[in-house]
Amino acid sequence: MAENRKIVIPGETIVTGGNYLPSDGTYRDNEDVVAMKYGLASIDDQRVKVIPLSGKYFPRRGNTIIGTIVDITMNGWLIDFGAPGKSFLSLNEVPRYINKNELRDFLDFGDSVVVKIWNIGARGIDVSMKMRGFGRIEGGMLIDVNPNKVPRIIGKEGSMVRLIRGATNCNLTVGQNGKVWIRGDSLDNEINVRKIVEYIVENSAISGLTEKVENFIKGLGLTVVKEERAPVSEEVKGEEIVSNDENKSSEDSIKDEKVEEVKMEKTE
Repeated sequence: MAENRKIVIPGETIVTGGNYLPSDGTYRDNEDVVAMKYGLASIDDQRVKVIPLSGKYFPRRGNTIIGTIVDITMNGWLIDFGAPGKSFLSLNEVPRYINKNELRDFLDFGDSVVVKIWNIGARGIDVSMKMRGFGRIEGGMLIDVNPNKVPRIIGKEGSMVRLIRGATNCNLTVGQNGKVWIRGDSLDNEINVRKIVEYIVENSAISGLTEKVENFIKGLGLTVVKEERAPVSEEVKGEEIVSNDENKSSEDSIKDEKVEEVKMEKTE
C-alpha cells in the first residue's frame, strides 16, 4: 500500500533502511534512499520512487503518445509528438493493408493519432497503431498538459481516469507526452472533463488529491460514481497507466501483438 506522498528535492533523503528499494528518480546512499528529481516521493511495497512535477517528456518504449502527422513518405508517416525528433509509423504497423498510393487516404497531413512506442533506436522512434484503441482521432477535444502531471491524471492503477469517466460518462485517452483526448456524448460533458483535468494538474502536488477531486466534481453538479476496476486496455509499468485502462503493461501488449502475428503467419 502506498504511503502518503511528500514533495522532495534532488539530494533529499526520502527514507532510511535496507529494506527499501530505490526505483524511478531515486538512488541508494548507504542506508538512505535519496531523490534524484524534484517531485512527489511515493513508497509502495517498499519500492521508493519520485514522480516528477517538472521537466520535459522523454520517450520510453511502451508509452502511449498522441501526435500529429507532419510528413508522409513512401513507407509510412512521420509524427510530431512534442519531443525532440519525430516518430515513424510504418505501413507494417497499421491495422490493415494500405496501398502505397493511398497513404493520404488513410492518414493525411494534420491528422491527430494515438500510437504506441514499440522501439527506440539510433535511427529514431518507431510507433504502432495495430492494437485495439489506437488510430486516428475523430471527434471530441484534445488538451495539452504538463507531461509530468500525467501520472496524477491517471491515478493509481487508473483510479482517477475511472473517477472522471464515472462522473462525466466520457472516455479519455491520456498520452504520456502530455496530450489528453476527451470524447463524450455532449460538449458540456467534455468541458467538465477538461475542468477536472485542469484542476488535477493545478493541484497535483497536494496530498489527498482524490478526495479533493471528488469534492470538485460535486461542485460541478456531477455525481461521483466509483467504477469497479475492470480489465481495460492500456497500462504502463508503475503509475504510468495510459488511456482506457487495462491491468496489463503496454510492453506486454506489444509482445502479445507480435506473438499473435507470428502465430497467424505459421497458421497460414
